[in-house]
Amino acid sequence: MNRLLLSCVLIASQFLSRPAMAIEHIDVQALLPGMVVVLIDGQRRTIKLNKTSPEGVRLIAADSKRATLAFDGKEEVFQLGNTVSMNYSAPEVHKEQLFANDRGMFLAHGSINGQSVKFLVDTGATSVAMSETEAKTLGIPYRLEGKKTFTSTASGVANAWHIKLRTVRLGRLKAKNVDAVVVQGNHPRMPLLGMTFLGNLKVQKEGNTMTLEQKAQPAAEK
Repeated sequence: MNRLLLSCVLIASQFLSRPAMAIEHIDVQALLPGMVVVLIDGQRRTIKLNKTSPEGVRLIAADSKRATLAFDGKEEVFQLGNTVSMNYSAPEVHKEQLFANDRGMFLAHGSINGQSVKFLVDTGATSVAMSETEAKTLGIPYRLEGKKTFTSTASGVANAWHIKLRTVRLGRLKAKNVDAVVVQGNHPRMPLLGMTFLGNLKVQKEGNTMTLEQKAQPAAEK
């Protein structure tokens, strides 16, 4: 082997042996059988079974409750809403950008008490609100723990329960002990993400784009 070829081989070996850049933050946002939606260092990825994201995160197994991910030479089991940070340096702000659909509505996937939901982001709603049907699906004991009240709807005044939600999450934006209302019946059709959550964020709307911004916590979430 001549010197030029040997040099090329050595350079290639050194390049290939370099470790990939370590992943700093993984946030599990949605779980489905054979598929997971995760936020990897700020990039939202949908990973199917036995497939690998551009960052090197591979999905080993997944169902509606948990997912096994392989990354950085190890495997970890995640549940919905789990956030793992590999270090304690966090960005100064967390941001999520939403785009309006053809009806001008801002829809987004998130979670309530760790359960996956699809929100209608509504800056005109005074609080997070959901139907009685949705609350039952999410296992929220609104009749036991809630305080009975009334609320105004498009159809008039309706019976409702005021409750506290343990956690509400939209992407990397998260709040704890969020005031919410459960409305008797099956309306609204999907949970409204109102001002008891949005009021703690910086909300900017330009055309069909909405940007939500939240100051990051000084320590990594666990």
